Amino acid sequence: MIDLRSDTVTKPTEGMLRAMMAAPVGDDVFGEDPTVKELEDRLAHLFGHEAGLFCPSGTMTNQIAIQVHTRPGDAVICHRDAHIYQYEGGGIARNSGCSVSLLDGAQGMFRAEDVERAIHAKEDWLPNSSLVSVEDTMNRGGGACWKVDELDRIKAICRQYGLRYHLDGARVFNAIVAKGHDPKEYGERFDSISICLSKGLGTPVGSVLIGSSEFIRNARRVRKVMGGGMRQVGILAAAGIYALEHHVDRLHIDHDRARRIAEAMISSEKFSHVRPVETNILIAEMPNPTALQALLSQMEERGILGIHMGGNLVRFVTHGDLSESDIDQTIEVLQN
Repeated sequence: MIDLRSDTVTKPTEGMLRAMMAAPVGDDVFGEDPTVKELEDRLAHLFGHEAGLFCPSGTMTNQIAIQVHTRPGDAVICHRDAHIYQYEGGGIARNSGCSVSLLDGAQGMFRAEDVERAIHAKEDWLPNSSLVSVEDTMNRGGGACWKVDELDRIKAICRQYGLRYHLDGARVFNAIVAKGHDPKEYGERFDSISICLSKGLGTPVGSVLIGSSEFIRNARRVRKVMGGGMRQVGILAAAGIYALEHHVDRLHIDHDRARRIAEAMISSEKFSHVRPVETNILIAEMPNPTALQALLSQMEERGILGIHMGGNLVRFVTHGDLSESDIDQTIEVLQN
């Protein structure tokens, strides 16, 4: 099957497997795994922060960050399509006891003015607005990338009102490659960043949360409470180090292939709208959900998998496990 459901379906390469098997390890709960320390330090310094924390998933890194930045009864400001709201099992409420202030905006993005309007007044009967979270790239926005000028304007609002600023960087390296950002300059604007390694970078598991040393000390305790303390986990961290050294520079290939598929979708009469493609995610609208299900079924019969994103939206995601012939075959099926 040509699996375009997600970049999470990628499998470790032979080189990555060799690196994993050769990794020096120790007990990470005791802080003794050298490979984990190397990965955490490398990512923290790359993005201009002091420390990092290796976790099993991006959901855990996001949820830890929310809990450290907030107190029960606070409000988290995010887009209504944000992963932390849509796909993390209600963790904002369950784990941190917080409510959400949901914002709208094209491609899953909002403006600094929207943030300012969402901040509650300091009244006893209102939730305390304490955290703003943005997602880059934006999954439900079709892999769209934030403009750094807007990120800076949001940061200024956060500083003015004393809010913390978190980045769900599930596909942050896709944004960096697509827009040519300097990672350090890009990352220093946030108080914390969740960096997923198991999507476009192709590791089997793992995300790293980065921030100040004090923030990570608090995050480490929350990780333990959530059951995320692991032992000889350098075997997994080694996959992350290998991915940083070998898989980041090739992400532009995924972006180019996504654009090729998008061009075929635009030329097809099957889709009522194809969202602009900046990275490796394509989201298109079908005339109705019935037509969408028919399309997915017909494509699966021809050996190609996509995913229903709710309503009349379909998503395809390119990644490192696909070949050029896979893309050609997908285009042929879409056109015919």
